[in-house]
Amino acid sequence: MLSIISPKRFSELISAFSSIRPVLVVGDVGVDKYTIGSVRRVSPEAPVPVLEVNEEFTKLGLASNVSNNLKSLGIESTLCGVVGQDSKADIFTELLRKAGISAEGVIQATNRMTTFKERVTTAGQQICRVDYETIEPLDKSLEDSFTQRVINLKSSHAGLIIEDYGKGVLTQKVLADIIDRFTSEGMVVTIDPSRTTPPQYYKGATLLKPNLLEATKMVQALGHSEKALERISEILVEKLKLSKLVITLGGEGMALLDTKASGKLEYIPTVASEVFDVSGAGDTAISLITAGLLAGGSLAEACWLGNCGSGVVVGKRGTATVNTQELSEYYHRITQKLK
Repeated sequence: MLSIISPKRFSELISAFSSIRPVLVVGDVGVDKYTIGSVRRVSPEAPVPVLEVNEEFTKLGLASNVSNNLKSLGIESTLCGVVGQDSKADIFTELLRKAGISAEGVIQATNRMTTFKERVTTAGQQICRVDYETIEPLDKSLEDSFTQRVINLKSSHAGLIIEDYGKGVLTQKVLADIIDRFTSEGMVVTIDPSRTTPPQYYKGATLLKPNLLEATKMVQALGHSEKALERISEILVEKLKLSKLVITLGGEGMALLDTKASGKLEYIPTVASEVFDVSGAGDTAISLITAGLLAGGSLAEACWLGNCGSGVVVGKRGTATVNTQELSEYYHRITQKLK
């Protein structure tokens, strides 16, 4: 078990965030809507609860939440994704404008819906979720124009985060082209994968961050049946030509392997003290891990930042972000507990 990052290194890395050049965020983008109310009766029309709405709000979701997390940390980013030409795209664009996030890489397509997820909840329980989305792969014309848009933005950015929610934007060609173009110039490429995407599509990335279920399914897709975490990590690193691997383990923390350091699987424990909502925790983790690496941190140091950030956001309602003040306060609270 790796010791927690020292106060000195924590402060150095957080302070370095302000000097990181913009990060390119590529993937499935969309909007998260929350409709919250109270249930006091059953509908006379059908045996379903009637929600009396008292609050509605929208937030940036999917890869958009990665850019929002980076913004909260004081790091600029350019978001690259595909939306439809519909009213929900207007909501998405307005949310980006309010957040001050560049949408230079966002393309509108006539044949696709803007991903829009509405969660209908009471104060403590989700009743249902309504999804508007297109999940078919991009057609060749859109695939080519989207790939070129990402590559054209490469020179003005420090690194690349790929956030895959399996909505059809990150095709095999898109992933292969952008991973190759960025890593061939020594740029950091980190990926938060989808369990529905063939793992071979991620080959050659700097870092892959699956959760345990995703990692297990990837290994199975690669033709292996191993269940031991050490073997799972070795197979993924070897078959996908990765430099670094982080497997998130929920309440058990994170497992990490850095081929440029010890080359062995190491562990850090979770530091979450209260879990209210896990929505977007993975977005926060990949944002902070990438920021930590770009700031000059080791993989272990970057993962401690991601671990602390996730601990903050799971205590919030809905898709959430963390800023450097919250991160620092949380870090100091948990270091006091560990003494």
